[in-house]
Amino acid sequence: MVSSSVRKHGLAVAGICVLLLAGTACSDTEAGGGSNGGGGQSTPSTSTSQSNSPGASNTPGNSTTPSETPAAASIAIVPAKGASSVQPDKPVTVTTTAGKLTAVTLKDDDGDKVTGSFNADKTQWTSSPQLKPGASYTVSGSAEGTDGATVPISSTFKTLKASKSLKASVVPLNGETVGVALPIQIFWNNPVKDRAAVEKRLSVKTSVPVDGSWHWVNSKQVNYRPKNYWPAGAKVTVDIGTLGVNAGNNTWGTASRTIAFTIGKSVVTNINVKKHTMAVTINGKLVRTIPITAGKDGFTTRSGVKVIMEKYPVKRMDAATVGLKPGDPEYYNIPDVRWAQRVTSSGEFIHGAPWSAGSQGSSNVSHGCVGMSLKDAQWYYNQTLRGDPVIVTGTTRKMEPGNGWTDWNTTWAAYKAGSALS
Repeated sequence: MVSSSVRKHGLAVAGICVLLLAGTACSDTEAGGGSNGGGGQSTPSTSTSQSNSPGASNTPGNSTTPSETPAAASIAIVPAKGASSVQPDKPVTVTTTAGKLTAVTLKDDDGDKVTGSFNADKTQWTSSPQLKPGASYTVSGSAEGTDGATVPISSTFKTLKASKSLKASVVPLNGETVGVALPIQIFWNNPVKDRAAVEKRLSVKTSVPVDGSWHWVNSKQVNYRPKNYWPAGAKVTVDIGTLGVNAGNNTWGTASRTIAFTIGKSVVTNINVKKHTMAVTINGKLVRTIPITAGKDGFTTRSGVKVIMEKYPVKRMDAATVGLKPGDPEYYNIPDVRWAQRVTSSGEFIHGAPWSAGSQGSSNVSHGCVGMSLKDAQWYYNQTLRGDPVIVTGTTRKMEPGNGWTDWNTTWAAYKAGSALS
């Protein structure tokens, strides 16, 4: 017969054993993320062992937090090493399944770096989708696994060759100060089939808020203008991020560029051909009204919104450029026309015209240009910038689309509709 004291001692020991077994079962369940059938085994990325560190709790019934099994960084790179004919508009990615990326560099065979960024936990790096066609690229860098070991990153690949390149010429010039009506104009060296893809790579940033839109003139030209004239003094930056863009027909962007320019003071000119006057408003204030002469019958000056395109202190004007030949009664060839400012591609200028002094302010005698005294022409020339608007009224002959910088003769709704992204 067992004594009562022995029985109590035995029950206590049995109770402790039950508690310890229960604690072990809880630990296995946490490590494995749930029941694994009868085995109760943990996943490879976690540890099932309990901490034996000094001060660690071994109180029955309290489970310990499992520690992650240290792992080496495992690197995956897209495109694969040695790949060829990689599309230039696809981003390059570098990923690690353990630890984090510590450095990633992507360079072409000229040594030019491609920009990229890490995700929040630095397990992935993604490049901008702007690779050169027909180029070799090298990916390099390093990653650190959870085991603390550094793993090098190294890979190479080649992009496909383009049958045609896409490059941009731009108005205005970088660093130029221009008038409030100047439209940004991008001219492509080859036709663009996928206008939306290209337009997505274009952006305009301004120092003050401006509502504007791109407008495709044709497959080789896209323009941008604000809804209203540019604010005087605004700073404008145009990013043409077309390197690597697929413009269609195996035409790929081979360069990106940035143009920054400044808007000057507001100079708005209103010409009334019937009244033979030119009113000049600067920063909202009428500062001078100038007597002028404009185009006579057969050479009527066009009405509409024109923009100053070019400025010449001295300009030869030869009627042959507008189809008149020597011997024609209307032919002229003047080598030294002063203070000439072009407003149409077809040959309309605003300039000094001392030979028509008797008609200025009273009748129209020119071949389409707007003429005035040399004194007034010089003053006006000194006020204006390329890109200033000249609004002509008083004739039934209208501006033809494309005869100069004619963007302002299109309604805002129609202009926006010319965007490939509208």
